[in-house]
Amino acid sequence: QHLVRPIGDLSKGYRQRVGLAQAIMHKPKVLILDEPTNGLDPTQIIEIRDLIRRIAETATVVVSTHILSEVEATAHRAIIIMNGQIKADAKLEDLRSTTTARVSVEKGASDVQAALAAIPGVSGVAADGPVNGWSGWRVTSSKDLELCPLIYDVARARGWRLGELRQERRTLESVFRELADKEGVRA
Repeated sequence: QHLVRPIGDLSKGYRQRVGLAQAIMHKPKVLILDEPTNGLDPTQIIEIRDLIRRIAETATVVVSTHILSEVEATAHRAIIIMNGQIKADAKLEDLRSTTTARVSVEKGASDVQAALAAIPGVSGVAADGPVNGWSGWRVTSSKDLELCPLIYDVARARGWRLGELRQERRTLESVFRELADKEGVRA
């Protein structure tokens, strides 16, 4: 029934699939897709992601999208462009390899920043604003490291009371937000 219908009469999802079929019919070595899952239902999105992964086994597939979960679901490498300039270009595993922990310590605890920075593997410590009367800190490791037990040990050894201690794994979205904050871009 859809074979003889004009493409303009098809649903958005069908138009997306017809366009993709046209693009891959000749088995290109490079395929550029702009928002390939736009307008698709969840089942179709899964099918298109699987298709993109299969195509990527034998061809270079460039996916342009604002949906970062789409990149995480289909890509091995990401290039983030802001204000016309490349701000990140790396394998997804490398972009996500940094680990961050958020900790809030009782106000008045001494030398918190220096003690947290001295933890082996920590690459940065930044004040994260007061949190309900507690002193907040963001502790970053340049590698995938379980920071919370290390921070807890320091806090216990120094007698600090903790209000919060949680580890966050970076996502492509958090990487994008960090870059946007640095660039002053409203995300």
